[in-house]
Amino acid sequence: MSPSRHLEADTVRVLWRWTDETPNAASRARTTLQCALDQLGYAGEVLDDAVLAVSELVANALEHAAGPYEMRLRFMRGHQLICEVADTDPCIPTIPAVPKMELFTVAPGRRGGGVDALLELLSERGRGLRIVHHLTRGDWGFTSEPGGRSKVVWMAIPGI
Repeated sequence: MSPSRHLEADTVRVLWRWTDETPNAASRARTTLQCALDQLGYAGEVLDDAVLAVSELVANALEHAAGPYEMRLRFMRGHQLICEVADTDPCIPTIPAVPKMELFTVAPGRRGGGVDALLELLSERGRGLRIVHHLTRGDWGFTSEPGGRSKVVWMAIPGI
């Protein structure tokens, strides 16, 4: 059964609010989303990908935007589930085009890929949104909140 059948379409649930001073915010966001999605019947790769992607969105919000912050689930018509991370910075960042690439391919002249390629990728700044793009299959973005005083970065979570 689709999780959105439990709630009316266009329902928004606030999962968690935090500030710049909240300790372990990314870890707590992961746990909060994991629990919420688990209760809705999500499991496996979809759950893991959503939790990792939201961790990147929370880390970006903490680093680049003013708080307080809020993580929400939005249940849309057509049984689509959206996870949102809102902050009080109204500026929508300019995001460079995400190149079409496999994240974990073998680097030329190196043996392996996998963990080595992932660690190299994660060691550089500015890679979080590429990870989000990969995990969400490009189904994410930014929007301004009504009134234009804050913004939301959102990501779709595939149905189950």
